[in-house]
Formats: sequence, structure tokens, C-alpha cells
Amino acid sequence: MTMTKVTTQTRESKKENTSLRAKGFVPAVVYGYKTDSKAIAVEEIELIKVLREVGRNGVMKLDVDGKTINAVLTDYQQDPIKGQILHADFLAINMSEELEVAVTVTPVGDAVGVKEGGSLTQPNREVTVKVKPSDIPDHIEVDVSELNIGETLTLGEVRDKIDFDVQEEDDYALVSIAAPRSDEELEELDSTEDEETTEEDATDVEATEEAPEEEKAE
Repeated sequence: MTMTKVTTQTRESKKENTSLRAKGFVPAVVYGYKTDSKAIAVEEIELIKVLREVGRNGVMKLDVDGKTINAVLTDYQQDPIKGQILHADFLAINMSEELEVAVTVTPVGDAVGVKEGGSLTQPNREVTVKVKPSDIPDHIEVDVSELNIGETLTLGEVRDKIDFDVQEEDDYALVSIAAPRSDEELEELDSTEDEETTEEDATDVEATEEAPEEEKAE
């Protein structure tokens, strides 16, 4: 198994975070196996490149003060507008021990229900898998080709086809096929949205008209 190395630098305090981000670094923390919690920073460009190479659950080698630490990215915060990674959490791991990771569920096949006009939804997009770091999958595929309108595919129905130890219960819903909405339902939905918009506009007008009186009272 090939692991990509990521160079880090020590971060002394939270006061540095703003300046680090301005320089293209991501404030982060690493903790876990034989590793005391330590504040670090990694180059955002390098982190993004590595994640593209090894995947969201991929193992990477962190170079921390000259020491190499095998780690996985457990969490990160991202600016919803700019897309900038604001902070990252790394878990130091023992390559010979199993760990639990969240893995994306990918539906494959053309569902019968979708062909008949239904829409495919995923009540749960991930499952928790207990696995050794070297065997972490990028995703888990589930065949939905025989799924009809109104039916839901649960974990129990496909567990024996998954080559990993999935932790959720058998009734854990993975994929559903919803019935298409009738013209009446769509019209009712549009009508409800129009009413809500009208009420919001009316509230805004009332608030605007009352504002001067409140200011005078103050």
C-alpha cells in the first residue's frame, strides 16, 4: 500500500490561525495512537492534492517535527462560500489494528421504479465500516436495479454482498424509490409556497411600517 507524505509545521496557538490561512495553510490537530494531541498546520494545496490521490478515507504519512505518523483525516471544516478548508482533524492510527470509518454508499444499476417515473433517494449516504487501514474502501456499491416504486433497500438485504464489517443494524435504510407526485400534489405544493411567500412579504411590510414608531419610542 502506497501512502503519500504530507509535510506539517508546528502551530503554537490559535492566534496564528488567521495569518496561517492567509498564507495558504490549514490549521489542524493530530492525535491518537502513540501521539499526544498536537496543533499543526498543513499547506491547503498539498492537502487537497493528497485527498484527491488517496481519497477521503485514505491513509497518509504526516511529517510532524521529523517524526512520521500514519494518519487519516477524520473531520474538516470548509468555508461554504469560498470553499477554503478552515480546519482539519487527523487521527494517528496503528496500521495493524482495525478502526471504524464512514464510507460512502453508491447505488449502481437502473432501478425499475426510476424507469417508471419514481425518484431515487438515499436516506443514509454512508455506512460505518470496521476495517484495517490498508483495506479501507473508497466507497461501497449496492445494486438497486430491482427496486420498485415505494420500496426501500435496507442494509440487511445486501449485508452478505458487502465484503466489509458494517456496523449499522439490518433495518438501516440505504436507498428508496419515491412515487412521482401527481399534478394535484404539485399544484398544492406551488400554492403553499405562494402563500408562504405572501405571508413573508406581508410581515416585512408590517415590520417596515412599524419601525419608525419604535424608533420614536426609544
